[in-house]
Amino acid sequence: MSIVTVQLGQCGNQIGFEVFDALFNDSHCPRGLCSKRENEAYQASCKERFFSEEENGVPLARAVLVDMEPKVINQTLSKAARSGRWKYGQHSCFCQKQGSGNNWAYGYSVHGPRHEESIMNLIRKEVEKCDSLSGFFIIMSIAGGTGSGLGAFVTQNLQDQYSSALKMNQIIWPYGTGEVIVQNYNSILTVSHLYRSSDALLVHENDAVHKICAQLMNIKQISFCDINQVLAHQLGSVFQPTYSGEGSFHYRRNPLGIDWQVRPPVSGLPPLGEMSGNREIHFNTSIANLVILRGKDVHSADVGAFKDPALYTSWLEPVHAFNVWKTQRAFRKYEKSAALVSNSQSLVKPLDMIVGKAWNMFASRAYLHQYTKFGIEEEDFLDSFTLLEQVIASYCNL
Repeated sequence: MSIVTVQLGQCGNQIGFEVFDALFNDSHCPRGLCSKRENEAYQASCKERFFSEEENGVPLARAVLVDMEPKVINQTLSKAARSGRWKYGQHSCFCQKQGSGNNWAYGYSVHGPRHEESIMNLIRKEVEKCDSLSGFFIIMSIAGGTGSGLGAFVTQNLQDQYSSALKMNQIIWPYGTGEVIVQNYNSILTVSHLYRSSDALLVHENDAVHKICAQLMNIKQISFCDINQVLAHQLGSVFQPTYSGEGSFHYRRNPLGIDWQVRPPVSGLPPLGEMSGNREIHFNTSIANLVILRGKDVHSADVGAFKDPALYTSWLEPVHAFNVWKTQRAFRKYEKSAALVSNSQSLVKPLDMIVGKAWNMFASRAYLHQYTKFGIEEEDFLDSFTLLEQVIASYCNL
C-alpha cells in the first residue's frame, strides 16, 4: 500500500525533503534492535510505501512538488540528488514563475484552476506507479499563499478524483506573533476548506516545535532547518510501519488508525462574530488517542493511564477511543521512542485565537480587496467563520 506525497509551497517542499530523508535513513539504520529478517521486511515496507522503482540504483520518492516559483523546487531536487541515497523523479515537479505573494485567493482561484490539469497529471503519473494506492499525504503551511490557497484547491481536486483514497493534510500552524499580515485570513480559509475535503488534518504548531528546539534540544540559534528536522522526525516515527507479530511489518489503510471526524452540533452555536474571551479548556478531553512505541522493552511498557475514561468524552468508551502500536524495531538512532497522536481539545485555543483575529480584521474590512479582486467574496469569509465556530463549539462541548 503506497502513499503519494504532495509537497506544496516553500514550507511543504522543505519539510517534504526532510521527511523523505528521515524515512530513508531510518529504514537503512543498522541498529534496528530486531533480527536481520525483520529489518529487511521493515526496509521493504518503507520502500514500498514511500519510494518507487530505482533510477540508476537510487530509489525515487513517491512525491509531486508544487510551487509558484522554481527556486525552492530546484533547491529541493538538487539537495536530494546530492545525497546520493534517494532522489525525486525529475518529472514530478511543477513550477510557475509568476505569482501574487501571500494571497490565498490567487492560489485558490487563479493559480489552481489555471494549472489544474498539469498538477493533476503529475499526481496521476505517481499514482499509476503504485501497485496499490493507500492515499495522499499533503504537506503545506496554512499562513502563506501557495501552500494554503493552492493546497486547499489541490486537496479538493484529490477528493473529487480519488474519493476512496485517504487524504491526510499535514499543516503547519503559524507563529502566534505573525509571519505575514494576512495570515489569519489565509488560515481560516484554508482550514475551513480542508475540513470539507480532507480525511484528517495533522497539525504542527510552529510555536510548539520552536519550544522543543529551544528547551529540549538546547539549540541557541534556531533555524527553519532545525524546526523541519524535528517535524520530519515526528512524522517519520508515526508513519513508519509496525510489526504485526506474524513475521511482517504492516500499515493500516488509515495511517493513524483512528476516527478523526467531529460533527458540529445543529443548534446552540454562539452568534457569529461573538468571540468568547473565556473559552479556556481546563482539562484536555480527547476523542481518540494513538500511542506508538518503538524499540527496547516496548511490550512491557505500561500504557494503562491512556485507558482512563476521564480522558475521553462521555459518549466514547476508552476501548474505542484508544489505540497502541508497538514494535521492537527502533526508530533511527534511538533505543526507545514514543509518539502520541491525539484528536483532542488542544487545538481549540489556537483556532479560536486565529478566528478571533481574522474576524476583527474582517469587521473593519481590512485587506479584503486583496481577496475580492481574485474572486473570493465576503460570503466566502462568512462561510468559513460559521464552519470554524461550529468546529470550536463541537470540541468545547466534548
